[in-house]
Amino acid sequence: MPANHFNIQGLSAEEVVLARKKFGENTLKYKKENTFLDALKSLAKEPMIILLLVASLIYFVNGLVSDGIFMVSAIVVISLISLYQDSRSRNALQKLKYFTQPNCKVIRDGESVEINSEDLVVGDSLIIEEGTLIVADGVIVHSNDFSVNESILTGESFAVFKDKNKEDHFAYKGTTVESGLAIITVISIGNETKLGKIGKSLENIQEEKTPLEIQINDFVKKMVIAGVAAFLFVWGINYFNSYDILDSLLKALTLAMSILPEEIPMAFTAFMAIGAWRLMKMQIVVKQMKTVETLGSATVICTDKTGTITENRMSLAKIFTLGTQKISSPDQILTAEEKDLIRFAMWASEPIPFDPMETALHDAYQNLNPEDERPRFRMVHEYPLGGKPPMMTHVFKNSSGEKIIAAKGAPEAIMNACNLSDKEKHIVENAIEIITKEGYRVLGVGKSNFSGENYPKTQQELPFTFMGIVAFYDPPKENFSKVLEDFYQAGISVKIITGDNAATTQAIAKQINFQGADKSLTGDELMQLSEAELQETVMETNIFTRMFPEAKLRIINALKAKNQIVAMTGDGVNDGPALKAAHIGIAMGKRGTEIAKQAASLILMEDDLSKMVDAVAMGRKIYTNLKKAIQYIISIHIPIILTVFIPLALGWIYPNIFTPAHVIFLELIMGPTCSIVFENEPMEKNAMLQKPRSFKTTFFNSRELLTSIIQGLVISAGTLFTYQYSVQNGFDEAHTRTMVFTVLVAANIFLTLQNRSFYYSIFTTLSYRNNLVLLIISITTVIMLLLLYVPTFTEFFLFERLSAAELGLCILIGLISVLWYELVKIRTRWRSKKRINLNLKT
Repeated sequence: MPANHFNIQGLSAEEVVLARKKFGENTLKYKKENTFLDALKSLAKEPMIILLLVASLIYFVNGLVSDGIFMVSAIVVISLISLYQDSRSRNALQKLKYFTQPNCKVIRDGESVEINSEDLVVGDSLIIEEGTLIVADGVIVHSNDFSVNESILTGESFAVFKDKNKEDHFAYKGTTVESGLAIITVISIGNETKLGKIGKSLENIQEEKTPLEIQINDFVKKMVIAGVAAFLFVWGINYFNSYDILDSLLKALTLAMSILPEEIPMAFTAFMAIGAWRLMKMQIVVKQMKTVETLGSATVICTDKTGTITENRMSLAKIFTLGTQKISSPDQILTAEEKDLIRFAMWASEPIPFDPMETALHDAYQNLNPEDERPRFRMVHEYPLGGKPPMMTHVFKNSSGEKIIAAKGAPEAIMNACNLSDKEKHIVENAIEIITKEGYRVLGVGKSNFSGENYPKTQQELPFTFMGIVAFYDPPKENFSKVLEDFYQAGISVKIITGDNAATTQAIAKQINFQGADKSLTGDELMQLSEAELQETVMETNIFTRMFPEAKLRIINALKAKNQIVAMTGDGVNDGPALKAAHIGIAMGKRGTEIAKQAASLILMEDDLSKMVDAVAMGRKIYTNLKKAIQYIISIHIPIILTVFIPLALGWIYPNIFTPAHVIFLELIMGPTCSIVFENEPMEKNAMLQKPRSFKTTFFNSRELLTSIIQGLVISAGTLFTYQYSVQNGFDEAHTRTMVFTVLVAANIFLTLQNRSFYYSIFTTLSYRNNLVLLIISITTVIMLLLLYVPTFTEFFLFERLSAAELGLCILIGLISVLWYELVKIRTRWRSKKRINLNLKT
């Protein structure tokens, strides 16, 4: 538990308990919607439910009580399935909210500790620093160059500077720290904060519909329109044949029910929400549903170096002073000048270090100085990290007026601020080149003897003396070469965008077998390029060094202009614009600032980019399985529609072969199959060996839609062949209905197995681990046998008992009408292997 150097004691453990008992937890509590009632209201508007209600009403009016009761039972079952799926989706999304709760730093019992924001109490001493989200209202008691963005409260996005001596010396919940550091005493939490009182909450912002959701809704709307047209047509034909309004209406409703693909929106919602929940279990928090869609399309991942590629375990490895003109290791016997270099590098760091390099400097200082002088000094002025290249300066003062002015930053920045001769610059540059070639990260250190209190506007105006270089070693993560290999195999290119220098970055890149490690571009060089030049350069260059916010943003926009789907990692305040601009903004859960997390669409809780490989794989799996589910829905709806429509339209002997009860039974099979079975399907073996799909590709492309239509037409041919076979053999209407219905159910079962992959054989997919496939097929088979061989059910559904030979024939027809597609798969695999062999030869 780190000590604090602000002479602030904070609350004791007993005071925290008392404050929480008196003021409660730090949460915003608004009146919650009754989600169950909302789900019921939404359900009541579903077209299928409305059709079932109308059908049941007609049955009751006509005195067919048992049929009416069945329809009501169907409404209950379908409603329960819908509510179950809705509950799963809502619960998954609700759990995501808990993962996005920010942490905060407080001083308690004289120690700096990190706690969950909900555990903050009135009276706490809250430390707020650059990049953090302020989680309670408080009064400023200490600050250094502290500014906040209060746009959530005021609508104004510019930074507001505050300190304890100004009239507005308050910090408010929901605002973000733009620069500096402050300590506030918490005065209001939860609903009592300014944000809580005006009732604003980022959580209540409604998400826009995603492109895929819009495509699916448009498709369903077209099907509904087609259903209405077919309903009116069939109602008209039946009415003119019978002049019975209610009976003809019932027969028309049968067709309307067969056309409505109400499973599709349900499947989409379930797949996206449960997919986000599965990602959360992998320590990947998805903040927006559209991110789940986009994950499988990513073509470029732009990553920073420190903490993503490397361990973020900085250790002070080398030091160089201009006076000694030699490179030393901290574990050697150091000269007074070398010790002074480390001392000033520490003073140029934050008093409470959170950056690994600053932590390493504090540790090195403590090891070299048994007598700690830090408690005797307090920071009186600060120049936050800024400039191109960046540097930062701290001014400390003790009670006797002794002053320490220390600066650190990019060596070029410190050298530019100091009055070095050409010879001195050459010596320093040579030292930097030697150090960075070994993969060390370097910082320049300077000191100033400015004596006045009227500090200049910029730190570069202070009179600095160059002291030397401190170098840190941050080893690459052991697994990162494998991470890169996985990305490359998946057709995803990787680019490093870092604030570090080229030599250090390229040295680390070579250690991890990074593609394109020999070529780099600096931020200043990038800014000189025209848009056209930049768009070509970003496609050819994989390492970008000495980057700053404007340069990062230009890279992201240039990649997007080249039709790339861009994922961007970031953890700092200045990464916000680029994270927002990227298709997939990736923030780090542990070391990421709250500003970065707010801007990002996805958070890696373990700061491990290998999880992005899992996330991309999950994105591809979700998209592929959703496509399988919807292709299944389309394929199985076509034979239901044609089997109901063609006998009536062509005037066959049994024009109304199915009743609403038959269609509803098929719907009850299809719902769980598409939403539960396909959602649970494992990822196919070749999913991460394929190139990313284009984000502009429509979900229902012509080839895949044609496949589903042909599958449906062949099954329709099987059911209609069975119809004619039954008629030619003199079977009555009940027997014909039983044969046709059995073929349709058998085809449905085989289609479920067939559509588990459009590439691998059904015999391969049978080995896929998905226990729900066997469960759903077993339930369907048992129920079908009950309908065929239990007299009560057989009579209700207007069926007749089938002989073993007839049942076998129906199963065979169902099998043939589906498994013909295995020939297409064989051809697809043969073509794929031929293409791979050609690529290997070339």
